[in-house]
Amino acid sequence: MSQDKTQETSGVTAVVRALRVLEAFGMEDAQLSLAELARRTGLHKTTALRMARTLATENYLVQREDGNWRLGRAVGWLGACYQATFDVHEVVEPVLRELSAKTGESTSFYVREGNQRTCLARVNGPRTIRHTVRVGVGFPLDLGAPGRVILAYGGEAGEPYESIRQSGYAMSLGERDPEVSSVAAPIFGLHWRLLGSICISGPTSRLSKKKLLELAQTIMQAANQLSYAIAGNRAPTLTGQGAAKATWHP
Repeated sequence: MSQDKTQETSGVTAVVRALRVLEAFGMEDAQLSLAELARRTGLHKTTALRMARTLATENYLVQREDGNWRLGRAVGWLGACYQATFDVHEVVEPVLRELSAKTGESTSFYVREGNQRTCLARVNGPRTIRHTVRVGVGFPLDLGAPGRVILAYGGEAGEPYESIRQSGYAMSLGERDPEVSSVAAPIFGLHWRLLGSICISGPTSRLSKKKLLELAQTIMQAANQLSYAIAGNRAPTLTGQGAAKATWHP
């Protein structure tokens, strides 16, 4: 291998290791010890220390007086830039298309506007008989699965909101429209701030309670992955109800 190629490979390896050190920090990690950094990254302590010191010279990490490490201001600046330039549609719409193709039903992303939920993004199902909604249309928050999810994860007390928070999703069988049924799950942004909800909806004749229960796992997994993508984090290796509930910190 040529000297230039060797140096290039070495440089790439160093960058990957440095990124692994930064990615070792989670939402609840105000600081990490060198031993914990080494454990989470799989690097030798000496290597982890060298990476951390290099990152500290550029303000990506800061070493505390007790020897532990925390994220530096340069990371915060990158996060602010990411949030300022992030287009939610670029992330949400591909997920909606994938969900629609997978389930054969319509999919939507709703956000709260006052006492209503507004459809911000929409993919109509491929079938001839389907549920259709125009982007920008608003509906009552307390009617339909998407609105009830927003209320539940917005802190609404009592039932059915306690049950929704426990299960990680909401179902609606003809609640707002007797011919339409849906299942929805919450979407979170940076610092797990509630952004809205995504839902799968279709004719009640196709989406029975049994079918909605089958789709609940699908919508929770999609919502969980989407929340991590929007927040700029890697998704956890969780499945089922634990995955949906893991994204909410009231």
